Amino acid sequence: MELRQLRYLVAVVEEANFTRAAARLHVAQPGVSAQIRRLERELGQALLDRTGRTVTPTEAGEAILPHARAVLAAADAVHTAADELTGLLRGRVRVGSLLGVPAGVFDLAGVLADFHDAHPGVEFSLTEDTSERLLAALHRGELDMVLASVADEQPPPGVAFQILLDEPLRAVMTPDDPLALPPERTVIPLAALCDRPLISLPAGTGVRGVLERSCTEAGFRPVVAFEASAPQVLLQLASRGLGVAVLPAGTVARAGPHLRVLALAGPCPRARIALARRAGGPTGSAARAFLRHLARALPEWLAEAQSPR
Repeated sequence: MELRQLRYLVAVVEEANFTRAAARLHVAQPGVSAQIRRLERELGQALLDRTGRTVTPTEAGEAILPHARAVLAAADAVHTAADELTGLLRGRVRVGSLLGVPAGVFDLAGVLADFHDAHPGVEFSLTEDTSERLLAALHRGELDMVLASVADEQPPPGVAFQILLDEPLRAVMTPDDPLALPPERTVIPLAALCDRPLISLPAGTGVRGVLERSCTEAGFRPVVAFEASAPQVLLQLASRGLGVAVLPAGTVARAGPHLRVLALAGPCPRARIALARRAGGPTGSAARAFLRHLARALPEWLAEAQSPR
């Protein structure tokens, strides 16, 4: 068994494709296939299911993946220990970010760039997806840390997170919407959204999960007529009278005079954005160093998020 075989296996599983894995590893695709077949023969088990449109791990493959990742992390740690003697940091950091995160509040790209300037030997991958899928990938060990919208204040088993943003959801509609009348109204009960067409972030996002759970607790199932990943698109749909948009308060702070923004009560659902990682922390030294760098940047993010806009 060779380290490169384990590295190839992990890459194919994460990319769900031999060609993409080979491109990521900067090797020829036939070589990746040949080495994984050699590993399968040595172990006496098929590790990958190649029959579908995407490559997926078999039961045996799922069983050995955590061990393969641990071996690779240990090998990387050996190289890192040697590199640190010369002040050189190497490795790969895999970061996930929720769709539609406001760059003005969470400047993840800027933090990545600053770290890369200081440590050019570190390779980064950035994945944007729904929070649900990001947290699942974090749990499987495919990502080192994620910026995700979460439905609860407490993390699920095996995950640790720091809440970066916690704010109430607001209902947004046209000024002539029946819910917006009389004009002096500022609060409506969540139950008032029953049977109304709603405009929301996609299923799998933390905000959508909070909305659905809160509506269930209020005794009804929300009717989502339109969904989009970009909050600005949701506001545009609401401005055309296509429904009531439900978004975090900070997102709608500048909705403008053509829209009414009302608080929700009984219960008041809240949107939370968290920096999540596995409970044991990242295994690679580069990922651990970036997590420390990220922690130093968090106070600036939080100050910006809480400043008047």
